[in-house]
Formats: sequence, structure tokens, C-alpha cells
Amino acid sequence: MDPAAQRRWSARGVLTRALLLAVAALALRLLYGAFLAVAAPGGGGGWPLAPAVPAAVVAARTTYAQASSSAGTPEAWRSREWRRAVDRHAAVLAPHLADGLLAPTHRAVCLGGAQEAALALRELGVRGAVAVARRRAPPLAVAGDDRRLPFGAASVDFVFAGRALDSARRPADLAAEAARILKPEGHLVVLTSSAGDAYSRRSLQALLPSLRLLRSREIDGPDASTLRELVFRKLHDDDAPTSLTGNSANNCTIGEHKLQLLMHAEPLIQEEPLKPWITLKRNIKNIKYLPSLADISFKRQYVYVDVGARSYGSSIGSWFRKQYPKQNHTFQVFAIEADPAFHSEYAAKKGVTLLPYAAWVKNDTLKFEINGDPGQDEEAKANGRGMGRIRPTVGKKMSGEVRSVPAFDFAQWLKKTVSEQDYVVMKMDVEGTEFDLIPRLFDTGAICLIDELFLECHYNRWQKCCPGERSPKYENTYEECLELFSSLRESGVLVHQWW
Repeated sequence: MDPAAQRRWSARGVLTRALLLAVAALALRLLYGAFLAVAAPGGGGGWPLAPAVPAAVVAARTTYAQASSSAGTPEAWRSREWRRAVDRHAAVLAPHLADGLLAPTHRAVCLGGAQEAALALRELGVRGAVAVARRRAPPLAVAGDDRRLPFGAASVDFVFAGRALDSARRPADLAAEAARILKPEGHLVVLTSSAGDAYSRRSLQALLPSLRLLRSREIDGPDASTLRELVFRKLHDDDAPTSLTGNSANNCTIGEHKLQLLMHAEPLIQEEPLKPWITLKRNIKNIKYLPSLADISFKRQYVYVDVGARSYGSSIGSWFRKQYPKQNHTFQVFAIEADPAFHSEYAAKKGVTLLPYAAWVKNDTLKFEINGDPGQDEEAKANGRGMGRIRPTVGKKMSGEVRSVPAFDFAQWLKKTVSEQDYVVMKMDVEGTEFDLIPRLFDTGAICLIDELFLECHYNRWQKCCPGERSPKYENTYEECLELFSSLRESGVLVHQWW
């Protein structure tokens, strides 16, 4: 072959190889585009490696990365897990930029030591974003704790709480601090696994009285979990409500969140039991406790009030501390008992505050008759427990031992001791004065502070000792007790028949 022909074939070979390489490159580009389309949300559910990030977010991140590349980045920022965490937070936070709740000029704070969230915000263009952690970690984290965030009042535009409220030992303190540092019209974003029911969401709202819930939605969390995102806006002082339960100190409205709980409550016993001491004790197996119906995590403190406590083992030690479902929360216990026969044993009980008074409708000194059940006087004396429970006597001749005891306005004490931010469980066994105390709780609005009530209603029941005879101790009938229970439930109070 002559040299000219050889050169022509050589040129053709080079051209052929170039064309083949171009075709291969085009094919690879098409395959890569198809892979991205499948991996993207709505692209057929292929192989999602990380949450999709809007184009605007990518551009903002690129800008931040270019600006910070010369200064270098911590080694942890380059790990795959860190990168995924930043991407997840960016996917959650980016919509708030689009909605106008967040802006590049805003001062943004991330709680719970969420440095990944702070970095995601910076990559989104919010250059001043910082996280609050136990230890200072420049350039993303400043030192602070739940009870005192290192920012002035009304100085922050946007707070991303993430799941900090779920992990906080005292979520009420952290919620109060988040509200304190927010400017009016500023926004708080909370992620939680606990606000799946109306009761829990109302409890969280009660911790943030100066903020209003704008929206709530479910989002995908890490490890295939589901979280709820709640977005709050801080109100101006003039617009902030003083209470969620009513407009006056002596009035309240029980919310829909409690009415929903009553749909799952056990039915009331409609017919008077012939053997109430058996029927009512069996009824405990049917009780639907509030913590079994809703999440009680978002509360400032947890309180059990035993009105008419008698001895420690009567209900505090034998029932409440052993059987009541507490969702791993520690309760402060108040024992209200006027009979001095029971007082001494409470001195050695930790975590129990004894109030040695009679619960009443006003501060007063009352005369009580010690009046035990028929046939039980000697047994009560032998056990050193007096002659039975005490009850007030009004306008009738006293046949037993009479004592004067101090009484206090129970409803007013309750309003001074707890708030709607607290979880309050109450057991009431007051020997007939429930017909005085319950109306007083309604009149003062204190009834709205009680989350769950276990009420023993006293009536002229059939006597265990004397078949066919009713107890002479009480004048009310079972029908009047049933009416009292029904009125409580119709008003939204989760009340249970107790013994």
C-alpha cells in the first residue's frame, strides 16, 4: 500500500475511534440522567440516597462552599453521615425560605446542639445561623443550656428546635427560652415524635402561650421514622392570650382535646350495684387511664393530689405509685388529710407533701364528727386509726366524737399550686363533701387544671354488714352520684368512678 493510502486509512481509524468515544460518552450521560430521575422524589421510587434538595438550595450551598473553601472545614464535615444529616435538615428548612418564614438576613438559632442544622442554614444562605450546644464549637456552635440561652430577649428571627424538646429533661424550660429570644412575628419550628394526638399538641401549645400554631404536618424522619413538624409564630404582647382555657380568672372552657379523650373512656355504671364494694373494685380493670390514651410529655411538672388521702398505703402507696401509668415521669405528691390519726406516718415518706387540713370551699374552722361504719368502731380503735373517716356535720345532732379541724379553700389552693402547663391527677374521697367541692371547682375555673379525676361519690349505699339496709351516713342517692359523674364528663372532665 502506498504511503498516501496508508495515511487515509489511519485518519479514518482515528475518526472512527473519536465517534465511538462520543457515542459512549453520550450513552453514559443518558444513563446518569436516567439514574438521577429515578432517584429523585416522584421518579419511580428507585434508589434515594438522600433527601432531594431544591435547585435554589444547591446554588446557595455552592456559594457557601466556595466562600469557606479557602478557610478549610472540620474533618467531620466531610464524612458521609454528616453530609446526609446536613442534607436532611436542608430538605426540612428549605420550604421555610420559600414561604418567607426564613430569610438570608435573619438571625437563626438551632437548639439541641444541632450543628448540622446550622450548617444547612448557612448553605441555604442564612450566614448568621448558629447552634446552641453544651460546649462552644466554632464556627457553628455557641455554649448554652436549656434554662438560659445565650441571646437577649426578642433578638432572634428564627428558632429551629429540631427534636430538642423530645430530648430535653425539662421541655417547658427550653420552650420558654425559645419563646423569650424570639422577636414578635418570629418563627419557631419543632420536630417531634410526641405530638401525634390533640391532647399532646394542646399541651405543647400551653408551653408556648405567646406563640400561635400556624401549621402541623407529618414528615419523614431518619431511619424510616415519622415525625411531626409544627410551626409557630410569636405574637405581639397585645395579641398574646393569657390562658388557653378561658378569658377570666374564674371561668374556663375545656378544650376539644379533652372531649376527644372522653370518647375512649370506660362507660359509667348506670345501675346502682347491689354490692358496691365488689362492683366498684372490679371496675378498676375497665378504667382507661389518660396516659394510655395520649402522650403527656409536654408538661412543666407532674402532680398527684390525693384529697382525703387517709394513710399512705390507702391509695398513694398501694395504687398510684404502683399502678398508675406515668410514662417514666416523676410526680410530686400532695396528701390532703384532716384526720390526725394518719399524720405521723407521712413524716417518713419522701416525695409526699402532707396538708393536714380539710379540703373545703373557703378558709374556715370546721367541726367534724368521727363516725365509723356500723360494727367497725372497735377494730378501728385497735388499729390506732380513729373511728373512721371524718365528715362535716351541717345542722344536725352529732352522735359521735366531735373535733375541730382547720379547713382551706381547696380550689384557690389548686389555682396557686398548679397551672395549665402542668399534668394534674386527682383522687377525691371526701365523705360526701364532693357535692360542695366539685361545684366550687367549676365556679372558680380550677376544674380546667385537672387532667384526670378519680372520684369516690358517697351515697346511702347498701351496707355490707347489714343486708337490706342502707348506710345512714349519707343522704345522697346513687342517682345523684351518677348525675354528678355525668355532668363532669359532659363538661369535658375525664372522671372515673372510684371506690
